[in-house]
Amino acid sequence: MSTPQQRRERERADRHRLIVKAARDLAETEGWAAVTTRRLSEAVAYSQPVLYSHFKGKDAIVTAVATDGIEELTVALRAARTGAADPGAALGALAGTYLDFARSHPALYEAMFVQQTALEFATENSPEVLKAAFAEFLLAVGPVAGGRDHDTLAELTWSALHGLATLDGSGRLRPDLAEGRLKLLVDAVVSGGR
Repeated sequence: MSTPQQRRERERADRHRLIVKAARDLAETEGWAAVTTRRLSEAVAYSQPVLYSHFKGKDAIVTAVATDGIEELTVALRAARTGAADPGAALGALAGTYLDFARSHPALYEAMFVQQTALEFATENSPEVLKAAFAEFLLAVGPVAGGRDHDTLAELTWSALHGLATLDGSGRLRPDLAEGRLKLLVDAVVSGGR
């Protein structure tokens, strides 16, 4: 039997998850501009003060959504990478999964990598969730790096994929060339640009 304190903590965690899910759903259907404390309060049937007891403001909500999204992306990247037959195929699978994720979840992707958040990227203080996501890139490029620096190659690969995801998501690239762009990128990383 749980104690009253345990029950309160469980209820608070449930409210937290409900608010994050509502923010994500609202952003996916109407965009991040629609995610306000008033709209979230209506969506979850809690007062604005209750929302503020969980999150200091919209940036904190976006950070929570982004953190969840990065965890989801990491799981998908790991499955793609480990399910491939060889290092080149692993990198290709990871890259394709990354772009598919961005395409399938545009508002979530925006929260993860475009919106203002409290997440600290590329430092010793980066949260473990970010380190785990970046580790998938390191594990994918490591076997094809040759003499190149793994960290730099992983950052470059991620940067190129982010550029493709962002430009594709805003309709600035030709959809009929998506597969060819991805193949060229993966081939360039695998071959070292030779």
